Amino acid sequence: MHESIECDVLVIGSGGGALTGAFAAAEAGLDTLVLEKTPLLGGTSAYSGGAVWLPGTAVQDRANIGDSTAKAREYLRAVVGDYEVDRQEAFVSTAPAVVDLLEKNPNIEFEWRPFPDYFRAPGRMDSGRAINALDIEPSAVGDLLERVRPELDADREGAPHPAGKLGGGRALISRLLLALESTGNSRVLTETALTELIVENEVVVGAMATGPDGKTLRILARRGVLIAAGGIEKDQPLRDAESMPGLARWSMAPQGSNTGDAIQAAVRIGADTTLAGQAWYCPGVALPDGSAAFMVGVRGGLLVDDAGKRYLNESLPYDQFGRAMIEHGSERSYLVFEATDSGPVIPTISIPSVAADAHLEAGTWVMADTIEELAALIEVAPEVLRNTVEQFNEYASTGTDEQFHRGEDPYDKFFCRPVPELPNAALTPLKKGPYVAARIVLSDLGTKSGVRTDVDARVLREDDTPIAGLYAAGNTSASLSGSKYPGPGVPLGTAMVFAYRAVRAMLS
Repeated sequence: MHESIECDVLVIGSGGGALTGAFAAAEAGLDTLVLEKTPLLGGTSAYSGGAVWLPGTAVQDRANIGDSTAKAREYLRAVVGDYEVDRQEAFVSTAPAVVDLLEKNPNIEFEWRPFPDYFRAPGRMDSGRAINALDIEPSAVGDLLERVRPELDADREGAPHPAGKLGGGRALISRLLLALESTGNSRVLTETALTELIVENEVVVGAMATGPDGKTLRILARRGVLIAAGGIEKDQPLRDAESMPGLARWSMAPQGSNTGDAIQAAVRIGADTTLAGQAWYCPGVALPDGSAAFMVGVRGGLLVDDAGKRYLNESLPYDQFGRAMIEHGSERSYLVFEATDSGPVIPTISIPSVAADAHLEAGTWVMADTIEELAALIEVAPEVLRNTVEQFNEYASTGTDEQFHRGEDPYDKFFCRPVPELPNAALTPLKKGPYVAARIVLSDLGTKSGVRTDVDARVLREDDTPIAGLYAAGNTSASLSGSKYPGPGVPLGTAMVFAYRAVRAMLS
């Protein structure tokens, strides 16, 4: 027995890409149904800082920063190369139209905020080109607020939204939900999980799902199905099958989601996949409960491996930092820093934050009065760690990191506080104890492997023919940037553009 539901467009997932697609469909007058597996809406997008890499739009024009589609095209091609050139072009050429559509709705407004592109390459914007949804008052979100996933710190604790305006990804999700609701053409079902796609005469015509009461739903979609439900980041067996570095428990995705359900459903009906083992990597601060905190940026300290030596520029953009960890292959890494007079405070921007006492009690951080004592605690040769710190201090005194060039790129100093007496704000010497070593692990913001798609987000078979009626966006689809992470908000920006293009294809 099952309940039957009909709609024009079925959207699986509720992140930034899924909701953009849902809004585009509903705004065009299509009866749109959104399914979300968990009780809350927004997925990993709600955890994010909300930066969206949508270049060359009216938002950048208003800010007068000198961005353009041509410049973004040049940059993306320089960074990504010849991989997915057609989709690169579809992305940059469509981004302005996506923003125009969204900003026509009174619930959505964006602004440019500085956040540098990640690579030194032609077309780069040193101050960044990413845009953000404006922060929003909880009262403006109304009853929808209880359905929006809280920020990462609160959500992991099972707590509600903290007081004050909703910013970052929560602002984006809230505004998209308000816009979607304003169309009068949408329904959103939470705690409803996709189980399989329905195929008739080689066309995807809907999906089977399980609701919160265990009831089976048979959903028919007249125009198409858009799967945008994240990747496989929270499923360890699927990660293992792709030989993906890192662990599911270290990923930043919400608990209970992003286990590859949509990808697997598509594969069962013939979808091809690519980019196995790829993810949006980042360093993570190991937490006492076995999970990790997203280490957004570094303001001080130095990273050492299990031999007590530095092996990277600690101020690298987080994906490049994570990939340097993979390439180095060290079993253990530690961020070494000084405790302040008031106690140990890690010199990073990390989400979520956990009290130093909890770290020290659990052993994820260790502290000692001398470098030699610290070396013993992390099981490295005291003389090696001492030499590493002394060499780093010498670099800090001259302002030049001769090993890894920390502080030479505009991104390196983005999170640093200016210190007048230092020649390089990214290099702060370790002058006195106590010293702390924090365990650093390989984390990710989501996986990049997924179903192959074309320029209109149509899911492809191995022979490059599209599966009629099925579209994919976000981390459910393989990323157009391959192994690269060009700038802040590329995952969100590409998800939003291709969800929009999917709906345009359904309308054509």
